[in-house]
Amino acid sequence: MPEIYTPAPARTGTWTEEEIRQQPGSWMRSLNHIDSVRQALDNFLAPLLRKDNLRIVLTGAGTSAFIGDIIAPWLSRHTGKDFTAVATTDLVTNPMDYLSSDRPLLLISFGRSGNSPESVAAVTLANQFVSECYHLAITCNEAGSLYQDALASDNAFALLMPAETHDRGFAMTSSITTMMASCLAVFAPETINSRSFRDVADRCQTILNGLPDFSGSVFGREPWKRVVYLGSGGLQAAARESALKVLELTAGKVAAFHDSPTGFRHGPKSLVDGETLIVVFVSSHPYTRQYDLDLLNELRRDDLAMRVVAISAENDPAIAAGPHILLPAARHFADVEQAFCFLMYAQAFALSESLHCGNTPDSPSASGTVNRVVQGVVIHPWTA
Repeated sequence: MPEIYTPAPARTGTWTEEEIRQQPGSWMRSLNHIDSVRQALDNFLAPLLRKDNLRIVLTGAGTSAFIGDIIAPWLSRHTGKDFTAVATTDLVTNPMDYLSSDRPLLLISFGRSGNSPESVAAVTLANQFVSECYHLAITCNEAGSLYQDALASDNAFALLMPAETHDRGFAMTSSITTMMASCLAVFAPETINSRSFRDVADRCQTILNGLPDFSGSVFGREPWKRVVYLGSGGLQAAARESALKVLELTAGKVAAFHDSPTGFRHGPKSLVDGETLIVVFVSSHPYTRQYDLDLLNELRRDDLAMRVVAISAENDPAIAAGPHILLPAARHFADVEQAFCFLMYAQAFALSESLHCGNTPDSPSASGTVNRVVQGVVIHPWTA
C-alpha cells in the first residue's frame, strides 16, 4: 500500500477542495510521526493511565469539539478508561459543572489554530480547578497558543499535526480528521496505527478519486432548502459535523440539522418537507444498524422528503429501495473508522452546495461576522 497519497488537483481552485483531497496522506504522515514519538508519548501517558480514577476529557471549540463526541464512546469501550467529551465553549461558561479537584484530570485539547479564546481559557481553568491536572495538546499550528503553552509546561505534552492540516479554508476539513485519527492512535495503538489505518486511508482515497469534479453534488442536484444528517452513537456527532459544514460553507443559505435516527422521531421529524434532503449514516454494528434501517424504511414510506439517501458499507433491501451510496469494498470497519468515510461525502457535499449557492468556499461569510478563528469572545476571570 502507498506510504504517500497524491491528491488530485483542486478543480475548483479553492483551498477547501485541496484540503479535503489531502486527507488520506495527512493521516498517514501524522500516524507515522506518532510512531516516531511513541516512546516520549508513553513516558508521559503511562503513569497517568495507571491511575484508576483518572478522568480523561476531550475538548475543543466548534468542529474541534465534535472530535471528542465522535471518538469518546469508542475509546471508553475499547480502553476501559473514563473518556468524556466536553466542549471548551461549555467549560469556560460553566467550569463549576465540569471541573472538580477530587480526581486527577487529563485534558486533551484539540485545535486547528490553537488560538480559540475558549480553548486557551479552558486550559487555564482546568489548572485552576483541578489540583492534579495534565494536558495533551493535539493541534495543527506550531505557532498557536495551545502548542506553545504545552511545550512550556511541565504537566503537558504537545502533539503537532502535519503543517498542511492548519487548513487555510474557512471550514475545518483535514484538521478535524487528522486530529481525530491521531488521538485514536495515541490511545488505541494496537488497533489504530500506521499499518491498520491504511485500510481507512485507502478506502477514503478511493472515495475522493471518485469525486473528480466538486462542482457536482454527491447526493444529486435538487432545490432543497434543508438538509438533515442522521447517525447513531458516535456517528450522531459525525452527523452534527456534517450539518455544520453545510451551514458554514453556504453561510446559512441551506439550513442543516442533525440527530440520531431514533431521536429524530421525537419531534425533529416535523421539519421534513418537500424541500428536505435526508442523509442517513448507516452503522456497521449489526445491532445498531437495525434501528438505522427501521427509520430509513419509515422515511421512505412517509414520502415527505425530497430525497432520502443512505450511506452504508453493506447493502440491504431497505438501502437498495431508494437513493444510496455503498462505500468502496474493504474489510469490516468499526463505526469510529467508518466515520472518516462518511465525512468525505459530507465535506464534498458542503463544498458543492457552497459553489451552487454562489459562495466563495474559502471565505463564505460575506458579512465577515463569522470568522475562521472566532473573534469577539471576552474571557471573564473565575472567582470562587
